[in-house]
Amino acid sequence: MDRREPRLEHAVADGVATVVISNPAKRNAMTAAMWSALPGLLARLAADPAVRVLVLTGAGDTFCAGADISSLRDRAGDPAYDPQALAAAAEEALAAFPRPTLAAIRGYCVGGGSQLAAACDLRFAEEGASFGVTPAKLGIVYGGSSTRRLVALIGPAAAKHLLFSGELIDTARALRNGLVDEVLPAGELDKRVDAYVRTLAARSQLTQAAAKEFATGREDRDAYWAQQARLSGDTAEGVAAFLERRAPRFTWTTQS
Repeated sequence: MDRREPRLEHAVADGVATVVISNPAKRNAMTAAMWSALPGLLARLAADPAVRVLVLTGAGDTFCAGADISSLRDRAGDPAYDPQALAAAAEEALAAFPRPTLAAIRGYCVGGGSQLAAACDLRFAEEGASFGVTPAKLGIVYGGSSTRRLVALIGPAAAKHLLFSGELIDTARALRNGLVDEVLPAGELDKRVDAYVRTLAARSQLTQAAAKEFATGREDRDAYWAQQARLSGDTAEGVAAFLERRAPRFTWTTQS
């Protein structure tokens, strides 16, 4: 394979799946093929019991500069082709991933890049990163689900600022608005992400899965999660491990 070919790379190690957006010639812009491939890749990783956490990042010194407009234009005459639907499907697949997800961001996180980052549970960024939601520059109506997710994340005023203007903001403003959760000095992002996801991988998947679902506002599964807690044995194991001053050995998984 030509290493310059736009693609999604992935690897799994020590419970952590890393998905890398790779299109260096265009600042890791997402092509139509990459949008199409992401839901299937996420489904395969979700089915892998070895995966406890997922990290989404970009190749090199940038996260994702948005959609590759040339790849979208190439199929503009195809009536069955809907680039916004492709992006929305990828975003929803990422948001629905059953284990914790984290976007590790450096450089540009713009347009479709911000759309993907917002669909992750958490976002860590390196100082100097730039963020923007840019459909107003192209006359595109930003999708309803994407807009609602952005509003839920940063609030209506901050979302309107980004959507109305298409202007880029820096890491300080992104942190202040809640668009990112942590900002790391140059050269420290990978180290912090590695340490944090290893911590997540050691924690109870039961706790994480229930918290992830509750955080979306779902209100009809309290009894289900109470039953899972009773049957799993994770609570007893966690208490025993605490009292015995050892690392817990949690057994509940999203495949349970």
